Amino acid sequence: MDLFLVTHAQVSRLDALPSILPPQGFLWLDASHEEVAAAPEEWRAAVERATGVSVYDPHLTDAVNLRHPSYFDATQDYEMVVFRKLALNGEAGGTEVARTPGGNTRILTRPVTFLVMDNALVTVRAAHSRTIEAARTRMLEYRPKANGSSHSGRPPSSPRELMLRLLNAMVDQYLDLRAPLSQQIDRWQRALLNTQRPFNDWMALLDARIELRKLDHLCEEQHDALQELRDHFVDTFHSQDDSRANDLLLVRINDVMEHITRVLNHARRLESSIESAVQIHFAAMAHRTSEIMRTLTVITALFMPLTLITGIFGMNFEVMPLLKNREGFWITMGAMVVMVAVLLFFFRRKRYIEERVRDFVKTDVRPK
Repeated sequence: MDLFLVTHAQVSRLDALPSILPPQGFLWLDASHEEVAAAPEEWRAAVERATGVSVYDPHLTDAVNLRHPSYFDATQDYEMVVFRKLALNGEAGGTEVARTPGGNTRILTRPVTFLVMDNALVTVRAAHSRTIEAARTRMLEYRPKANGSSHSGRPPSSPRELMLRLLNAMVDQYLDLRAPLSQQIDRWQRALLNTQRPFNDWMALLDARIELRKLDHLCEEQHDALQELRDHFVDTFHSQDDSRANDLLLVRINDVMEHITRVLNHARRLESSIESAVQIHFAAMAHRTSEIMRTLTVITALFMPLTLITGIFGMNFEVMPLLKNREGFWITMGAMVVMVAVLLFFFRRKRYIEERVRDFVKTDVRPK
């Protein structure tokens, strides 16, 4: 477990647990799931020595549960937030852009548990979490200047603010998923609407829809958990508290919730796009089948009178008009051609036959 002392002037790393909490600033106790699961009682005792707060047994179990959904709970001593973040490259359990055998983007997540106390923040997360490590690096590199500026953003003023900063960074990772997911859905749409090649990869399309539905449910859980956190913040704020700090916390949590809503809306739009593409695909297939049947019907209508004529001349009568005439064959063939031409003219006037070549030239030929 890593220990950090966060003050308004600097962030320092501690080698051992402090005997008493500092009068200014707060502690950040950061541990991985593996560390807590290996010795849960020792970890709880260390947190109690550092903060004076004992973690309840159900919350200790939740902190090491890798399948726990996004969740919020509050006690008299601390607030607990479980947030599922993307498992990025290098983190245990997943990659940022994992691929299924069909080439779909898989959404792999791991939970991060926050225990927010008055003077301490406790985090339990995946080993080698890039989000947590990046936040630690930025905070440790903070150096105030004499003129009041600094090389990086100021340290957080409270455990709640630090938690919201980390949550904001985790939600931004979901925003980065919009581009690859949109490209993937565009690829499926082109494949569904391509009339030159039949679409048979329905299992991969189902996998893509399942991933979008998973993202939808994930965002809903995250939004519900943060909504409960926001309501708890509002209920626990008192008139004698620093109103400006409280307003900043509300602004931060509203911003995080707005980002989650954007991801949720995007996932729903993509899911709707897949459903629309599937419907258009079947409509196009039905239209193509109708065109084929119409073409076959026209061909059948053209050859029916010709078949009738050939059937009549195939009768075994001794006396038939034109049967023994030297010009009978050519007269019959000419009559057939005229009949076909008349039928073609009639079908074209009735728009039973469309001029596909002319339409293709108008729409697909591009000037060089």
